[in-house]
Amino acid sequence: MTNVTDLRAARVRVPCSTSNLGSGYDTIGLALEKYLDAEFQPDDSGTLRVERSGTLARLDATNEDDLVAVALTKQLKRGRITASGTLRLHSEVPVARGLGTSASAKLAGFDLARAAMGEAQDNDLSFSAAFRDEGHGDNAAPSVFGGLRAVAKTADGPVVIGLTLSESVGFAYAAPAAGVSTKEARALLPKQVPHNLAAATLGRIVALVRGLAEGNPDLIRIGTKDELHVPHRLSLIPSVLGAMSAGIDAGAWAVTVSGAGSGLIAMCEPGDADGVAAAMHAIFDAGTGDPECVGFAVKPCAQGLQRIAPL
Repeated sequence: MTNVTDLRAARVRVPCSTSNLGSGYDTIGLALEKYLDAEFQPDDSGTLRVERSGTLARLDATNEDDLVAVALTKQLKRGRITASGTLRLHSEVPVARGLGTSASAKLAGFDLARAAMGEAQDNDLSFSAAFRDEGHGDNAAPSVFGGLRAVAKTADGPVVIGLTLSESVGFAYAAPAAGVSTKEARALLPKQVPHNLAAATLGRIVALVRGLAEGNPDLIRIGTKDELHVPHRLSLIPSVLGAMSAGIDAGAWAVTVSGAGSGLIAMCEPGDADGVAAAMHAIFDAGTGDPECVGFAVKPCAQGLQRIAPL
């Protein structure tokens, strides 16, 4: 058993992720270069203090609500240790905007506790823990392993598959000030879908994977077309149709909902990504200047979860 006095300072960094990418519902995700940074400084105070900055600064959360704190505390309890010390969280990632913040938070807390206890990084174990909590791995897989990933569910558990992504595919992201909860978005989905719709989706997934691998705009357009989840979620996102149209007009090959929303992810020529993001952001913002409304070009992240030196 590890005593609290045996814990060490630890710090991890986890990239965010966009998921689904249209037809790849609950299956395909891509790590992006926006990060959650979590650091734990243990002490013998007997309490866990959480400090938040960046996009987390405005969150009104208790330790029982904070997903990093919950995962950290849960994992330390498995070692029969009370979480005691300071947990510092800094994020560049918009919250509740379809960039996998819940998955990255759970991953950060899980591996941060293991690092504090002196246990080796185990990405397979981290992914399995997040998958159990999330129920799907399309955000956790890229955030743990980096890059473009697919997750196949089998009788023996989920299998993570690395996919090829062409460097000729650029990405632009934009989101309105209002967020969308995954629970709310999932509640709008139909319980059943027709057989022909499911079959059509299978073909589109093949086009999506091939299009991203080759940088083929025509295949990406086919692959991002979706009828399983995207049409049902659009009502939750203000000005979404105008923002999608603005992205296409600015040069995007395709625009779709990122994760459960409210953000949009566009695929385009890398050199057009800034303009596409600005065009979508302009529609969402509508001149208000709300800092919670965001838009930016973003690059894929090849490196997943990392342990880094504490500050």
